[in-house]
Amino acid sequence: MPDVVVVGSGPNGLAAAVILAKAGLSVEVYEAENTAGGGSRTAELTLPGFRHDVCAGAHPMAFASPFFRAFDLAAHGVELLAPQVSYAHPLDGGTAGVAWRDLERTADGLGRDGAAWRSLFGPLVRDWETVVDLAMSDLRRVPKGLLTATRFGLRTLEQGTPLWNTRFDEEPAAALLTGVATHAITPPRAVPAAGAGLLLGTLAHAGGWVLPKGGSQAIPDALITELERLGGRVHVGKRVDALGQFDDVRAVVLDTAPAELIRLAGNRLPDRYVQRLRRFRYGGAACKVDFALTGPVPWQAEHLELAGTLHLIGTRDEAMTAERAVAAGRHAERPYVLAIQPGVVDPTRAPEGKHTFYTYAHVPNGSTRDISEDVIAQVERFAPGFRELILAKNVYTAAELPSHNANYIGGDISAGAMTLRQFAFRPTPRWNPYATPLSGVYLCSASTPPGPGVHGMSGVHAAGHVLRQRFGIDADPLELVRAG
Repeated sequence: MPDVVVVGSGPNGLAAAVILAKAGLSVEVYEAENTAGGGSRTAELTLPGFRHDVCAGAHPMAFASPFFRAFDLAAHGVELLAPQVSYAHPLDGGTAGVAWRDLERTADGLGRDGAAWRSLFGPLVRDWETVVDLAMSDLRRVPKGLLTATRFGLRTLEQGTPLWNTRFDEEPAAALLTGVATHAITPPRAVPAAGAGLLLGTLAHAGGWVLPKGGSQAIPDALITELERLGGRVHVGKRVDALGQFDDVRAVVLDTAPAELIRLAGNRLPDRYVQRLRRFRYGGAACKVDFALTGPVPWQAEHLELAGTLHLIGTRDEAMTAERAVAAGRHAERPYVLAIQPGVVDPTRAPEGKHTFYTYAHVPNGSTRDISEDVIAQVERFAPGFRELILAKNVYTAAELPSHNANYIGGDISAGAMTLRQFAFRPTPRWNPYATPLSGVYLCSASTPPGPGVHGMSGVHAAGHVLRQRFGIDADPLELVRAG
């Protein structure tokens, strides 16, 4: 038997596996799906030759994550492509807020609100590594840069409270920030959503919202290649039914949602801990719609053809209305739609002259409704003629998403609601959120700090605890990665 078994091959599970293997341990990974990668897989979902990202599409954290910077994706064959426009937010009438990689160019395009945008993001962009260190920590230690942490905290409180309308005078800047905050699938005027928006907005101007050439699958493929070089193994199509399968293994690391831990543990967990896990809330969900197109999307507003990611919802008030509906368990009349157009920087995603188009819309948890027509309507609203470009589409309703990734309970792609309580205490209020009451069993999924995103840091933090507690190895996980 190996020293360590990792259940689940998402970026967090693979990050933990690589670190543990670099520490000299024998590691095996078990993945229920036939393809490894978890939330970073790529497949031909519509037509032959059209490569679509199944879950995550744009990857600001792949550029910024301390784990991926230590791992050096480029040295492992992953080419990260950065669009000139990180994200954009079209409005009715052919206007838009545009977040260029260049902060100054972004501010120049926001008219009267340009100075306010510059003052909001300027200090954070200048010290973006400290911002990332704060946001990607286990939230259990004093941050390195107290001044930057204070700036980030004060800005988060501003945008996450009724003060959020005091900074901007015009809609483009307000909508531009609201669109990125709404990634959290929660009403954007909330502290966790504001924090997520400020982090992602900072990275938009630091290195950009990169897209891996060829698709998101490139990231887990690189991690698996490194793991195998170190002697580790990945078993795909191998669903684990019970933790008892690994009683002879010294450590088991679960890249799974809390509900899956309950299933795997059977009656082994203490009742009080099970009750806490059952109180873990899953949040709003996504209906994923992918399109094969005959050509690029005909956006009305200028510069949107350069944007890797777009937020399609309209005004700040419309975003709030839509997200409140989802939070109340209703479908929004006009849903928030996140769209990615990889062909802006990566022609390998589709046959020559053709394009893939990635979208998801926010829906209530567990929704069985195919809302692809609502998605098309939102795109048409800002790009008349879009419908005529569609060659094929593929739809995963929220209720269907767990069949492709068991961590997405009810279609919750964040693996847990982004509430204030669950921002810091995921999945339960414990000083060590990665350890469980079962000796040698650890969690490392997005249901643990620092939460959702393709960053691998939950795996880093969990691996550090495994090394110290189970094997007596007091080593910095990131230094192990850098050591090669």
